[in-house]
Amino acid sequence: MTTVDLTTLDLASLKTDLKSLIVVECDKDIEPGSIDDDAILIGGDLDLDSLDALQISMAVKNRYGVSIEGGPEARRALKSVNTLADTILNFQRD
Repeated sequence: MTTVDLTTLDLASLKTDLKSLIVVECDKDIEPGSIDDDAILIGGDLDLDSLDALQISMAVKNRYGVSIEGGPEARRALKSVNTLADTILNFQRD
């Protein structure tokens, strides 16, 4: 899969794309637009668990080229759509 050029990505489009990614990767039967930007992802109303977190992390790596490492970094990045988008937009390539 081709990674997205982060320099041309705008925040609103990224959030919309991330919501769709979450619905698809986590096999949720909801409309992506129904996910609030600040909704807690893991352990929140979406009922996502650690396996879902792994699926999201892998999809983000494949699509955006951004690695979300385990532990505190992953918990912070996967807190909400807003924090996930911020993590992607602020990613510094080596």
